[in-house]
This record gives sequence, structure tokens and C-alpha cells, in this order.
Amino acid sequence: MEAYFNLKKEGNKVLLAICDEELLGKTLRDGKIVFKISEDFYKGKKISVDQAVSMIENSTIINLIGNECVKKAIENGYVHPEAVLKIEGISHAQIMKF
Repeated sequence: MEAYFNLKKEGNKVLLAICDEELLGKTLRDGKIVFKISEDFYKGKKISVDQAVSMIENSTIINLIGNECVKKAIENGYVHPEAVLKIEGISHAQIMKF
């Protein structure tokens, strides 16, 4: 399984956005929630989900959308399962390190 990741650095902050490859460009809706998986935010390089999730270690703000990348982040101890939001059955999680 592959994912897109986009890495942005500003000062000592590192923003990492990861999405499962098949979700790029889609819009998810659930009630009042409208979640656009935009190419501007998520599209960078395409790599394996394992490689993308390993980048969490050196990032300070992380945005994950997709069942595969969120599952892998949970397996690696970065995300607690109860912190996952489901939008149209798709997992979404955010991490902020202080």
C-alpha cells in the first residue's frame, strides 16, 4: 500500500500530511463535516505507508487521512485508537507534539 506525503518546515516546526493514495482529490462528507483531501495539502511524493508513517518521529504536527496510514500509526504507538475520527468510514487523526 502506498500513500502521499507532504512535508513543510517552518522554523522548528515540521508539518507532515499523509493520505492513502486512493483518497487524494476526494471530498468526504458526514453530516456537517466536509473534508477535502486536496492535492495542495497532501500531494508530495508517493511512498509506502510504512515509510510515510516512519516520518512521524521527526515531525511536530501530523495530519493523517486514510484507513491504512492511520492503522499503521496506531500500530506504531503514535495514535490512540479512541482519538480517530471516522468520516464516511475513513479514518482521520491529527498529532501535535509540544
